[in-house]
Order: sequence, then C-alpha cells, then structure tokens
Amino acid sequence: MSLQSFKITILGNGAASPTLERPPSAQVVELRGRFFLIDCGEGTQLQLRKYKFSIQKIDHILITHLHGDHYLGLLGLLQSMHLLGRKNPIQIYAHEPLKSIIDLQNKISESYLNFEINYIFLSNNGLSLIFEDELLEVYAFPLKHRIACNGFLFKEKPLLRTIDKSLLDNYDIDVSEIHKLKKGLDVFDRHGNTIAYETVTHQSRPHKTYAICTDTIFDKTLTTYISGVDAIYHEATFLDALKDRAKKTYHSTASQAAELSVLAHTKKLILGHFSARYKNLTFFLEEASSIFPETYLATEGEVYNI
Repeated sequence: MSLQSFKITILGNGAASPTLERPPSAQVVELRGRFFLIDCGEGTQLQLRKYKFSIQKIDHILITHLHGDHYLGLLGLLQSMHLLGRKNPIQIYAHEPLKSIIDLQNKISESYLNFEINYIFLSNNGLSLIFEDELLEVYAFPLKHRIACNGFLFKEKPLLRTIDKSLLDNYDIDVSEIHKLKKGLDVFDRHGNTIAYETVTHQSRPHKTYAICTDTIFDKTLTTYISGVDAIYHEATFLDALKDRAKKTYHSTASQAAELSVLAHTKKLILGHFSARYKNLTFFLEEASSIFPETYLATEGEVYNI
C-alpha cells in the first residue's frame, strides 16, 4: 500500500434537501487501506457504488450529528451490508440517540443483522480520542450547531524511516535489526559495531492531518482543535449576503470558512454543504479564495490528496 495513500472522496456536498446535482453530506476518508465514511446522507450507498467503493471494506462510520441530511442513508446502508453477507463488526461513532433510532427501525421491521454494531458515543467535552491504531489517530471535537454536533480530526502517525538498501548492503546487519533502524534507532552489526540509523535510512514524508467541520456557526475557538492541519473541510451553507441567516440557523458562509482557515493556519480549505438555493457554486469559490487562496469546492466525485 502506497505511503501516499491519504485521500478524501466527496460523495455528497449538499445541505438539507438533496438535489439532482448535489446529494447530501457524505465523504470517504481513506488511509492506506482503511476506509472511514463520514456522514451518510440519503442515497449514500448509491454514491459508494457509483464511485467504486466496496461497502464491505468500510469498517468505521462517523456521524457528525442527527439532522437527517447527515444520517438518513445509514439504515439502508446497514441493511445492504447485511443482505450482501457481511459478518465483520462495524464501528459507528455518533451521538447516543442514534442507537435508539437504529434499534427501533430494526425492531419494527424485524430485521436481524448478521454483524455486530459497536457504538462509540460522542461527547461535546473538548478534544477526545475515538480511534487509534498503528497508523492513525482520530479525534472528535464539539461544533456549535442547533443540536449536538461534532467535527473530526484525522492525524496520521509519524511514518517509519525508509531503508536505503544500497547503503545497507555495506553493513553486516541481522534482518531483525531493520525495524529498529526504521524507527530511528541505532543498531549493532554482527561484529558489535554501532550503525547509526541516519547512515542507512531516509526521513519519510511528513505525516498528514485532516479536519472536518460541518455543521457549525462561525466559531474562532475551533482553531484550538484544527490549528495547522494540512486540509480542512468546512461547511459553507450560504454566501456572505445571507450572513444573518447563517448565524440564525447556526451555519457558516464561504468567507467565514476562509477566515477560519486563515486564523487556524491551515494549508488547504475544502468548501461543502451548499444550500440548494444556489445553482452556481463558483461564487462560493470566489468569495472564499479572495480571503484564503488555497480554497477548493467539494465537488461530488472529487478526490483530494492530503
């Protein structure tokens, strides 16, 4: 698996009501063979098929909050996983009431899934680690919306150093010592001589970070959680002409998303969650890029390398 494989695929970029051009919120975060589905709006399983994702490879589903445009596709996706013979457990990260919704639906329809659902309930108590393995840490943090809502921070762990085989051939080193070199540790050769890790290894690329902020009112305190990230997906439900409506509905404008990126010193901004009232999204790009030039639109089917 390529060390470069940390990418985001946008499945849906719409807010509230879906349109033929903009399905509701959903995206896949992929890190070297690990697949995380973020939100699951109506029709997400069709979007997964459209963009060639195997739904059985998705082991983690993260739901930001319980407004319908962010989770109404989940029940159908779980049923399809069942019908296609899934046996492996799935992890769902969400606010606790989601379990009651899924349990009630399955009870009424007398549906009995072939696989286990493991729930990790989200809180609004600052930054909290919700997943960790040898490659990645995932954190949840609170957003300011009309109901309990969380953003997510993906932090790739520092990569192992790469071995320069042409240099390693000059030393009589036991194979078991190679992993220590990759971790940045000096080793001994078979004759007791010290081999400094710098002499036979190279530093790998810097580890990457990605943050997701949807849905939220403009909130400068988010910089506490997302400072310096390589890329941020931030909602831009409205253009600045409707800034008052954005505030009233606890959403953000394109220019506010850009302002937050400036304050947080992010490297890339991806705008999404566009209101169905707008037909031309280029105005969002123009508004935000005038403040933060490295701005992109979360276009359906677009893949962003982090």
